[in-house]
Amino acid sequence: MNTLPNVLRSALPSGDGPGVLLRAMARLEKSPRADRLADVLRGAVRALPLGDARDVLHGRWLGHPLHPALVQFPIGAWLSAAVLDLVPGQRRAARLLVGAGLVGAVPAAISGWVDWAELRRPQMRVGLVHGAANITGVICYACSLTARCRGRHLRGRAWGFCGAGAIAAGGAIGGHLAYRQAAGANHAEQVAALVPPGWHRLIALDELSPGRPRRIPLGEVTVVAVRTGDDTVRVLAERCTHMGGPLADGSVVDGCLVCPWHGSTFRLEDGWNVTGPATSPQPAFETRITDGQVQARLAP
Repeated sequence: MNTLPNVLRSALPSGDGPGVLLRAMARLEKSPRADRLADVLRGAVRALPLGDARDVLHGRWLGHPLHPALVQFPIGAWLSAAVLDLVPGQRRAARLLVGAGLVGAVPAAISGWVDWAELRRPQMRVGLVHGAANITGVICYACSLTARCRGRHLRGRAWGFCGAGAIAAGGAIGGHLAYRQAAGANHAEQVAALVPPGWHRLIALDELSPGRPRRIPLGEVTVVAVRTGDDTVRVLAERCTHMGGPLADGSVVDGCLVCPWHGSTFRLEDGWNVTGPATSPQPAFETRITDGQVQARLAP
């Protein structure tokens, strides 16, 4: 009688520590077994001739990743089809929704893989399983649509429910990827809360070499300062908004600072993300020179 509750209890976290699910995710993050496959897939995704469409798929224009928004359509269509499969006389509508979900899954998948190719290694490992679960779901729904079109409605419903299970598993893993591992999150969001208001002394002006980024601590955060003229210094938060990459190790190109990890480009003047994969601008600081000392305050 207590078997099911015990199984659920072991799967979920408790006061004694993480449950089976979280332990499985932790093992997956550390497992290098699929790294060779991940590297091949990453190279293939990065080699796609997408041009400016790559930033569109990242969601730079939207201000946050596009993938979570695109997945709403196929998931909604398939969930609606599952409900209609339980209602007599709705075979045609359910078939239409299954087909619509398959069409909507294409751009959602492309945007997801483009984002995945720019993640850190532990995130890539989890993302690979997330993608595999979703591919399984798509295959199930393709089989479901084929069966429905051939008049095998019972088989089509069965494939549809299998697809729903696979997509649900993929969604749960995607939630771990987004909320536990912070994939796609703004990694500089906390800067505004950690930097006290007002002007702060950073460094002597003559200690900065023109065009060379310099890492400087500022209270609880770190900033990067770049001297762009005799008396002009630009200051940005040092950790990249995309994945926390060290911008001080990046390069200055045409008035912009390029992240050394994934190539996100930020305008030194105001921190604007000129190119992705970063979807959020870099926190920027106003600067002034007082008695040969560079002072900065967080720009409003």
